[in-house]
Amino acid sequence: MLEQVIVQQLRRIVGIQNFRDDRESLVVHSYDGTPMLQSLPDGVIYPESTQQVSDIMKVLAAHRIPVVSRGSGSNLCGGTVPIQGGVVMVMHRMNTILEVDQENLTATVQPGIITAEFISHIESIGLFYPPDPSSMRISTIGGNIAECSGGLRGLKYGTTKDYVIGLEAVLANGDIMRTGGKLMKDVAGYDLTKLLVGSEGTLAIITEATLKLIPPPKSKKTMLAMYKDLYGAARTVSRIIESKIIPATLEFMDNPTIRVVDDFAKLGLPRDMEAILLIEQDGDSEAVERDMERIQEICKLEMADLVEIAESREEAEKLLTARRSAFTALARLRPTTILEDATVPRSKIAEMVLRINEIARKYNVMIATFGHAGDGNLHPTAATDARNLDEVHRVEQAFEEIFEAAIELGGTITGEHGVGMVKAPYLEWKIGKPGIAMMRGIKHAFDPHNLLNPGKIFAKETRKRVVITRG
Repeated sequence: MLEQVIVQQLRRIVGIQNFRDDRESLVVHSYDGTPMLQSLPDGVIYPESTQQVSDIMKVLAAHRIPVVSRGSGSNLCGGTVPIQGGVVMVMHRMNTILEVDQENLTATVQPGIITAEFISHIESIGLFYPPDPSSMRISTIGGNIAECSGGLRGLKYGTTKDYVIGLEAVLANGDIMRTGGKLMKDVAGYDLTKLLVGSEGTLAIITEATLKLIPPPKSKKTMLAMYKDLYGAARTVSRIIESKIIPATLEFMDNPTIRVVDDFAKLGLPRDMEAILLIEQDGDSEAVERDMERIQEICKLEMADLVEIAESREEAEKLLTARRSAFTALARLRPTTILEDATVPRSKIAEMVLRINEIARKYNVMIATFGHAGDGNLHPTAATDARNLDEVHRVEQAFEEIFEAAIELGGTITGEHGVGMVKAPYLEWKIGKPGIAMMRGIKHAFDPHNLLNPGKIFAKETRKRVVITRG
């Protein structure tokens, strides 16, 4: 519990109703989208301005009280669980689009705005903000920046980091810092903007962001390619890129995912297929037609059993919605759903999926795999039950081997979900001891008293590398 003098100071800053320490508020903010992780904070605060965030941090810093900033808490790495108590700072009141500058093609926003609402507004005025995480109907722009979220359009358009060109942020001591701006070029010192993107709230609290916008594509076309041969689907992905075609969307679903999604979305998908590719291209009409014709040829050359092109925008949206619903569909199977992400070079997708299947059989657990085939970012997802401790342990062992397999194939332990608590024990596997030491030095420079989202990214102990055996 916080001392009453501290509570009174915080309430003077935000108002009595915007600092809460009742049991219900503490429980609601004790967990995020990550299964099986929970820890009670000592208080919850709702600022409405940068100055309030600064004033709050000065109070918390003076008393060495930890703070976890969060939006909707939809992250899947335990990134906003307040494992050392302290105060959870919820940014939802800071949810305004401050400016859309059509001369410079930028938008300046507060961090608490819901991603889909922002995208909808931008599209309504004839502009385009590409990052589209599957959680965009509930996630916030601030959360997307903290995690450097990806999405279905990441292959062609990049991820959140490619669109954040300026930030306002509050440091651990309450100082307000600005980075970047409405600039296409800026090499004045270290790129602090890019450093803060993906830093998971461990370096500063983002209070404002300037985002790059682009003109919208004039035309779109969507295709579904279905395979009984997993390697055929994987080869198709590589062949498309080798042909110098970069689709807007190039998504993958394996057989277990196809079955679950079809039960959920009632699309009539062929349930005997080993893999489905969902492919969308956008741009000028002639270029889209030319690219889709070539993609269709490649699919058939790689022995796709069936290739279908959506006849209307409504049909295309239905297919895209089905892919976005993969996690929701899998979550209906069992009480606990663990969605991970492991990224490999796109040429290794088929091998990675087969390794995932081998590992699932080894530990006798159900794992379905879907993801962004175009950039090699796969989402192996386990349906389990947190009450079955033996099964949960086997799921954890399986994912440990999956992370090892990804690294062995030239990949990484996370492509877009972040490190948080879940991946922290494995981070050294990817970046090595020198990398960990450098990151700790950066953290100390920004936050010498370890007040900002403590216990994330850096694990107390690194997991030992596992030995993968293949039958």
